[in-house]
Amino acid sequence: MKNQNISKKVILAFSGGLDTSFCVLYLIEKGFDVITATVDSGGFSSDELKSIEEKSKALGAKKHYQIDYKKQYFNSVIKWIIMTNGLYEGSYPNIVSSQRYGIVEKCIEIANLEKAQYVANGNSGMGNDQVRFNIPLKILAPDITLIEPIKDMGGNREEEKKYLKKNGFVIGDSNKKYSINVNLLGITYSGSEIDQNLELDQNIFQWVTGKYVNKKTYFEIVFDKGTPIKLNGKKLEGFKILQILNHEVGKYGFGKGYYTGDCMIGIKGHLVFEAPGILFLIKAHLALEQYVLSKQQIYFGELVSKEMTENIFNGKFYDPYIDSLKAFIKKNQKNVSGKVVMKIEHGNALPVSVKSKYSLIDPKIAMYAQSKTWTKQEVDGFIKLYGLQSIIASKINKKGGEML
Repeated sequence: MKNQNISKKVILAFSGGLDTSFCVLYLIEKGFDVITATVDSGGFSSDELKSIEEKSKALGAKKHYQIDYKKQYFNSVIKWIIMTNGLYEGSYPNIVSSQRYGIVEKCIEIANLEKAQYVANGNSGMGNDQVRFNIPLKILAPDITLIEPIKDMGGNREEEKKYLKKNGFVIGDSNKKYSINVNLLGITYSGSEIDQNLELDQNIFQWVTGKYVNKKTYFEIVFDKGTPIKLNGKKLEGFKILQILNHEVGKYGFGKGYYTGDCMIGIKGHLVFEAPGILFLIKAHLALEQYVLSKQQIYFGELVSKEMTENIFNGKFYDPYIDSLKAFIKKNQKNVSGKVVMKIEHGNALPVSVKSKYSLIDPKIAMYAQSKTWTKQEVDGFIKLYGLQSIIASKINKKGGEML
């Protein structure tokens, strides 16, 4: 920043809200040419995107980029969540955390295109997102300098409003009851009574309306190597399948979650979310895995899932360790191909039929509780040997450790 011959272009990740609007004016005042970038990962309407672009121009940004990230978001991050049945701490499908990587990637791409040496964001220093932005940026583009005006200023939103007002801008007040984040994976809600671990206003839900909760319906999903490729007989790109399921499945009352979990910064956080599409796909995918994977593959896959999910949440998706996890996941998903029929009734999603040429159920060998190909002698011998160590240990414990 001391060398005045270096271009002072800065790429600002821009949502058009209070924090990032403040950042535009603040950075201009500091002598930067501000270029704003809005990365659409499924959370903006066309009207909202147009409004954001107009706001960027009005605030004085030199240029505005709008990037449609939905397809890449699915292919680069979401598919790994599906293939690993990945729910952070068993509950949360990494709605916000997984989205942040695309913002970093696209800001770097624009910085390279514009020959800018600076990237900025509206992180306040209060939560996890600062980690998810900083670490990926340092991994992918170590020569780019990150500027975080809100964090540097202490994150005083009232001061931000005063500063904007002084410069002739009034940002539509965030006297909203809840803080809401929307993307392809789902919608999160925090703030107000949610922070006190109380039930939120039920009218707030956008996708899981329960409009048809007393009806039932079926969805047929075809997977290829762990990734959804068809919905109800129609071949579609993965992100489009997820979009459809978000809006259709939620009508039947499936897909809400109340989650309390561990943040990276050492505290617990509480939020409410809607994620009907991803939760639905995970249920279908898990059902298919149960047919085609061995017990050891499923058990070890659960350990890999935990590692992948933790690293996505913790801002480490670009760590070399992830490449090792991906190698196992690809191999493990080789036979996770087939058709799953999912039924929704009374808000429940049930895998009622699974068909795959890789199924490990062979009716010629046995059908559970129906038929078998082994003899009484063989099964009696198996039981004797299978339980032998447990029986010996029990005897030793009863005798207080005395030798038999």
